Amino acid sequence: MKNSKNCIDICLACLVSCEACITDCIKVGNQECIVLCRDCADICALCARLEARGSQYTHDLHALCAKVCEECAAECSKHATHHESCKACAEACKKCAEACAELAHATV
Repeated sequence: MKNSKNCIDICLACLVSCEACITDCIKVGNQECIVLCRDCADICALCARLEARGSQYTHDLHALCAKVCEECAAECSKHATHHESCKACAEACKKCAEACAELAHATV
């Protein structure tokens, strides 16, 4: 997955899933999930923007994005059996973490 367009698409899909999860978790007061999803949505948005412009810092940001997505996926997975948005978010975060980790380990 060394394609810039794929990275952008995966990051944006994760952003959308995180925002949906935030909205649903606000309704039930799931604070830890909200906090992680907010950070994840923001880092995914930034990663997509930097990737789109071909920033020299994109490579470094991929590692951070992968870390945040992994942590968000772990938190959302705890609620996946009873909240569909958490399940979707966990899946999107796992996919984004894998894609960003792969790019972070690619040679610059």
